[in-house]
Amino acid sequence: MTTEEVMANVLKALDEIRPFLNSDGGDISLIAIEEDKHVKVRLEGACTSCSVNQMTLKAGVETTIKKYVPQIETVENVL
Repeated sequence: MTTEEVMANVLKALDEIRPFLNSDGGDISLIAIEEDKHVKVRLEGACTSCSVNQMTLKAGVETTIKKYVPQIETVENVL
């Protein structure tokens, strides 16, 4: 998978999960993809102060991204 394909598929994954975050007053932005293996995102809005945002990041965001791009190893929320 090329770098462009990785980027496109990560964005598709974020588009899939965004409606769920929006429904709770949150959102997510892609910050970077490093070495086609490490994704950095920023949880925004209500997600920044939510007590379960780490669970959302791992169970929701990371799982969805890995569905589209299996080679992704980590997804990290950056402030």
